[in-house]
Amino acid sequence: MNKKISIFALITILITGIVSMSASKQTVKADDLPIICLGTSLTNDQKDGTLKTLTKPLNNGSYQTITIDGNDLVKYLNPSGDNFTTNSGVWSSAMIKKSASGSGINVQIIDYNGHNNITKITTSQYKNAALTAGISDADIYVTSATPIDGSGALAGVYAAYAKTGENLNQAQVNAAQDEMGTLSKITKENSDKDGYSDAQLNHAVAGAKQEMGKVGNNISNSQIHDIVDKQININHLGDTINNNQKQQIINVLIEVRDSGALKNHNFKQQAASVSQGIKEHAKGIFDKINTPKNRNWFQQIWHNVTEFFGHLFGGTLVLN
Repeated sequence: MNKKISIFALITILITGIVSMSASKQTVKADDLPIICLGTSLTNDQKDGTLKTLTKPLNNGSYQTITIDGNDLVKYLNPSGDNFTTNSGVWSSAMIKKSASGSGINVQIIDYNGHNNITKITTSQYKNAALTAGISDADIYVTSATPIDGSGALAGVYAAYAKTGENLNQAQVNAAQDEMGTLSKITKENSDKDGYSDAQLNHAVAGAKQEMGKVGNNISNSQIHDIVDKQININHLGDTINNNQKQQIINVLIEVRDSGALKNHNFKQQAASVSQGIKEHAKGIFDKINTPKNRNWFQQIWHNVTEFFGHLFGGTLVLN
């Protein structure tokens, strides 16, 4: 009898263990769920429409929501010079979800009822700002029920990222906001010029960050100046970016360094991912400018040098 009881007890323990293991596999921690940030000024219909728009990439997966209001704008954006109040309206919204380690920062602006209502901030600007702010390995989706610049969505991204347990450095957030404002202003000033695109500018900045990451937090102002010169030439912006605009880019990147962003051990890798993502998103632009005919003297000499040494050593040579 005791033997039968022991066997029964053993079977019960095994079954309980299997059920517990199965349940634990199906449980998803709340912190791992995508977070949707809804602007507090949305009407009920607009909230429903925004949720419908932002959850499309989830394929009916679970998510959690938070509301972004004037307090969030004041907390995250005012230290960089904005003038929001606690009563400021917020319409633009966003979703952020963690992605696999090393996948980088991916941003998509989703049309709301067939319209892109984010009037000022581009996907490339969102990517660069997120990188500077300290966000890594995340998929970010942005939309708005009404035409708006998109600042509220970015504050939402900061707030949502903090909710996942990742604390953002306010100095980096300030640098990110200054950077985005500067790049947006430069794009507006050059929008009607041939040979210029926002993608080229942001690709140059992301490339500069990648090079800065290789040097580290002790990089000098003169080194940053040289890196910006190089990236402007690589991205064929030498004829459109004037000296004043170049200095603004240098100043922003000095602020990025001073914010402590370069101390992040994976900053260089995330910057490389942002750079590659911008290039892939604007493939038509970069295919057009990166032809032998359109290469400037700097790129042609660099290409010849690497090709020469590659042949000399009987293989492919990569120079960082």
